[in-house]
Amino acid sequence: MNAPHQTEPRDPSARPARLTVGVVGAGRVGPALARALQQAGHRPVAVSGVSDASRRRAERMLPDVPLVPPAQVLELADLVLLTVPDDALPGLVQGLADTGAVRPGQLLVHTSGRYGASVLDPARRAGALPLALHPAMTFTGTEVDVQRLAGCPFGVTAPDELRLAAEALVIEMGGEPEWVAEANRPLYHAALALGANHLVTLVAQAMELLAKAGVEHPDRMLGPLLGAALDNALRSGDAALTGPVARGDAGTVAAHVAELRRHAPGTLSGYLAMARTTADRALAHGLLRPELAEDLLVVLADGAGADAGPGGRDLNGTEGPEGGDGR
Repeated sequence: MNAPHQTEPRDPSARPARLTVGVVGAGRVGPALARALQQAGHRPVAVSGVSDASRRRAERMLPDVPLVPPAQVLELADLVLLTVPDDALPGLVQGLADTGAVRPGQLLVHTSGRYGASVLDPARRAGALPLALHPAMTFTGTEVDVQRLAGCPFGVTAPDELRLAAEALVIEMGGEPEWVAEANRPLYHAALALGANHLVTLVAQAMELLAKAGVEHPDRMLGPLLGAALDNALRSGDAALTGPVARGDAGTVAAHVAELRRHAPGTLSGYLAMARTTADRALAHGLLRPELAEDLLVVLADGAGADAGPGGRDLNGTEGPEGGDGR
């Protein structure tokens, strides 16, 4: 594991001068980062936004900062935050470069997790200084986002000669820079999406199931359990696995499958996929005994077969009738 970063840039000369800051794309991320840079002494001077929601957000987060077209943002700002959706970023960069909006020596910062600095190559050829600074944080579009940047890890990718400047900017925003090689950006982003985005789906499904089971406050029931599970997983990895899959309780898992098929069939495929992955990891790490894993994997395979529809096997291993659903 990398050593913790210092709270100040390692090389004082790498600390950026006071900069004028512009935002292209007033979604949830851009205004929060601009506010953080403002608190560090930089000066937001322009922001662009297309939708009514983005314009209202800009006015709320960056009061008195004028709303202008993207090209004018680049005209006014020394440092420009390109905070647009991933798929829109390459076209935006190319368009800004083609129209001559990019100025030599201008810092262009995008916040996409998927891309490294190379997506900014059209602007770099026009003389811009490209930085990829991705905050590993979920954003709400409110003031709380600025507070959450304190200690927030940022995936940093930049040309070698700009690495210190990139890390210094992250530190000024209150974050912790973590270097990510250009070629590793898609894998880095996939890991974050797997952990954060899918966690939201799992938690939402768990709360719905608890509500169906008659639990009055699903969030209160899940909060302590999930908090402890997350802490244990971050500390111990697979060694933190508990529950019927890791124990090899095939009968319990079969009961889960039957209840999910009856009450929440939309959750079944996800349950089976995660249970199979959990079983594989528990088996590989010696947590699940091979003799118990065999029965468990049969249950999961039967559950998937029955879920597939006609001709599938039910949980007792019998064939469903021709044209039936196998239940």
